[in-house]
Amino acid sequence: MTASEKKMVARRSMPPALLGFEHINRYWDKQRNICAAKILPGEYYVTRANELVTTVLGSCISACIRDPVNGVGGMNHFMLPLKNSHSQSNQVDVSAAARYGNVAMEYLINTILKYGGKRANLEFKIFGGGSVLAQMTDVGERNIKFVKQYLRMEGFKAAAEDTGDVYPRKVIYNPFTGKASIKKLRSVHNNTISSRELKYRNELDQAPVEGEIDLF
Repeated sequence: MTASEKKMVARRSMPPALLGFEHINRYWDKQRNICAAKILPGEYYVTRANELVTTVLGSCISACIRDPVNGVGGMNHFMLPLKNSHSQSNQVDVSAAARYGNVAMEYLINTILKYGGKRANLEFKIFGGGSVLAQMTDVGERNIKFVKQYLRMEGFKAAAEDTGDVYPRKVIYNPFTGKASIKKLRSVHNNTISSRELKYRNELDQAPVEGEIDLF
């Protein structure tokens, strides 16, 4: 069997994406012999199938959430904006920043509930928040503080976490089994991750706070 034929067979083995997630980049992970969905900053993915969700985090946060009873879960990838772009001050607009973070979490949770999950069953794992953005050493720390405060206020607890430090992370999560693998990228060229996250942050900072917020 040729390489192209093997690739076609692998694609036929991939479970269909849930409605609304057809745009997410999915591929066949040959090393693990399983379908994987790769999400970028500002994206999230929910599945009912035995497949992986993966991303690379710098200062951003990923919440991995699932309902192990009803077999649905997913992952997001988000960052708080630095400030309200309409503010005349360089101070962080805390309420605006929290609103973006709340949207990021609620989108993922509500979609899991939409596909059969129950709030009382939800299991949370949180990752990221590394200090990888030069001259913005508090970005990761603020993201970590937000997600922990969010869980506490909503009455949830993290079953596992790996946050902080100075390294980017590759996260591989299987919502079907709940297994999460974390690889700290100690020798990675951080410019790629930093540039991507700075672009994402600039987009957030320029977005108006009033009205609808479209993070995903």
